Amino acid sequence: MSLEARVLTGPALEERLDEVAALRMRVFRDWPYLYEGSMEYERAYLSAYRTSSGAILVGAFDGNRLVGASTGTPMEDHAEDFATAFAATGVPLDQIFYCAESVLLPDYRGQGMGHRFFDLREAHARALGRRNSAFCSVIRPADHPLRPPSSRSNEPFWRGRGYAPLPGVIAEYSWTDVGESQETRKPLQFWMRTL
Repeated sequence: MSLEARVLTGPALEERLDEVAALRMRVFRDWPYLYEGSMEYERAYLSAYRTSSGAILVGAFDGNRLVGASTGTPMEDHAEDFATAFAATGVPLDQIFYCAESVLLPDYRGQGMGHRFFDLREAHARALGRRNSAFCSVIRPADHPLRPPSSRSNEPFWRGRGYAPLPGVIAEYSWTDVGESQETRKPLQFWMRTL
């Protein structure tokens, strides 16, 4: 089982979006996202990657099989969703690169791909002239009934990469949770670092 990271942009990125959608639905079904995905939702969500000239997909490949994916776009591509959260920071959206999701099948974890995902997205952000890199993570209550006893936070990994939570910079995004029939809004905490 060999694992290789490849940067995809433009048409090469677009060709893999349905595979990214399938990975997102599989990986984000687990804690803490608990996402009950659908291809319809995924295609609407991932449409930003079809239209953004600054979009990137870092694919984790085992041969030609996509087993993980990490995406990003200039933050202004997500202004409708996130501009309000950043309004009080004084950081213009056109200085921020948004590192969206990182998903990797369980059998391929623990081999350094998380670092490769960030390394390659951050290099892409710098090439675009961005000064900051940001991402968000869902906030779930400590006593959530679906929290597994063995769950662990990714915060030590993120802090080790130089990211810190931005106080009060919280956005909301809607999706359907596992076991539910309709979308509900969830709070998302933003983390950022200077590149």
